[in-house]
Amino acid sequence: MVVYIDLIFITNLLIDGALLWLTAWMRKQRLRWWRLAVAAMVGALYVVMMFLPELSFMYTFIIKFALSLLMLWIAFGFGSLQNYIRNMGAFYIINFAAAGGIIGIHYLLQNTGEIFNGIWFTASGGLSFELKIGFWFTFIMCFAVLLWFKFVYSTRRKLENRQEYMGEVIVTIGGYNVSCTGLLDTGNQLADPLTRTPVMVMEAALWKEKLLASWLERLSGGEPDKLLLEMNDADFEWRDRLRLVPYRGVNRGSAFMLAIKPDAVEIRIGNQTSRAVKVLIGLDGGDLSGDRSYQAIIHPDLVQEENSVKTETKPPVTPTSIGL
Repeated sequence: MVVYIDLIFITNLLIDGALLWLTAWMRKQRLRWWRLAVAAMVGALYVVMMFLPELSFMYTFIIKFALSLLMLWIAFGFGSLQNYIRNMGAFYIINFAAAGGIIGIHYLLQNTGEIFNGIWFTASGGLSFELKIGFWFTFIMCFAVLLWFKFVYSTRRKLENRQEYMGEVIVTIGGYNVSCTGLLDTGNQLADPLTRTPVMVMEAALWKEKLLASWLERLSGGEPDKLLLEMNDADFEWRDRLRLVPYRGVNRGSAFMLAIKPDAVEIRIGNQTSRAVKVLIGLDGGDLSGDRSYQAIIHPDLVQEENSVKTETKPPVTPTSIGL
């Protein structure tokens, strides 16, 4: 059997570097390239030492754990004990995810015969499993699993960040209420150009009990101006509340959005409740969110401090008695 030590060294150098880089990304820490290179080199040299019989005593749990602490110290420094422990936790989570992903993918690609050929009974009556994973398979799958892990973790973090800007929206018109989940868009500056009234966009499907079915089709086609021209007085009970708001869409010219003037809009985000009267509800004929996580886009002016009331839980008052 021929062993290419240089190839093993380079492979482990790249894998250790990727693991440390992903740890830094996960912990949002700046990582200097020379620290990354030295730490990865220490890990790669340790793997090469397995071919030296004189150093076989180093392949124990204590030595392996100490080596990982050394690699983290080289890459990130110490800083504080709390920060060091968090770096260690992230590093081991990524390592376990990579190792588990490689074994899992290898198991999925095996057929039934290969699996049973690697299982046998020991003399004591237990089961033993033989696992043979190719070198190139491990190398390629390691980076594939790490990229997959980065994508999943990044998506989860984006969802968590987005949850902070999502809240419940309740729109009231003539005693009729429509509620949905809204996303606060701090970059939204859509407003009526004449009155400067902020416009909160909602999916038109939320108003299907009040809107005609033909309206929903016309709104999805982007022709709200023609809809108003063709409407009769008896078609819509809130005709006097309708407005046409001009706007400029992405990759398109000027267009119009059909909007309704509500009596009030209540927005609850976290422990803050906002109530606005000066607002228009723009009706969008499509889906505002591909994953249906929200159905409205909240204008930032609607959650200003003058419209907001913080709801706080007050501690109970303990009654006291005064004796004379």
